[in-house]
Amino acid sequence: MSIEARLNELGIVLPEAAAPVASYVPVVVQGGFAHISGQLPFIDGKLVTGRLGEDVSLDDGTAAARACGLMILAQLKSALVPLDKVERIVKLGAFVNSTADFIDQPKVANGASELMFDVFGEKGRHARAAVGVPALPLGAAVEVDAIIALAE
Repeated sequence: MSIEARLNELGIVLPEAAAPVASYVPVVVQGGFAHISGQLPFIDGKLVTGRLGEDVSLDDGTAAARACGLMILAQLKSALVPLDKVERIVKLGAFVNSTADFIDQPKVANGASELMFDVFGEKGRHARAAVGVPALPLGAAVEVDAIIALAE
């Protein structure tokens, strides 16, 4: 099954790829890998902002991480990288805007991780970092970047 067919089966419509908010490119393809810059969470066109452990619930944080994962796929597509060329999701980096006593960053990051498994199956299993940070660009609740191996 093609990845586009899988997305349709899951009822997933990818968002429009967001423009960079500073001096960088969203996707760099080099040496058989796509490096995707950190993506912010947009749900229904609105940026999810706030801090986990303060004014964002665990469920909303997990949904925000999933939205970051959708934006990663949208950025690949926008960079004209066919999703069927994804050989493996190698690594995700999840940054969670959270209070000092919030310790569920891995649960938040599961939103993006589980999306990759749902879409790509075993090719979607990856290494990962999930870290708490005191602030993110534009006040975002979560940011996720990725390294993805591509088939030739």
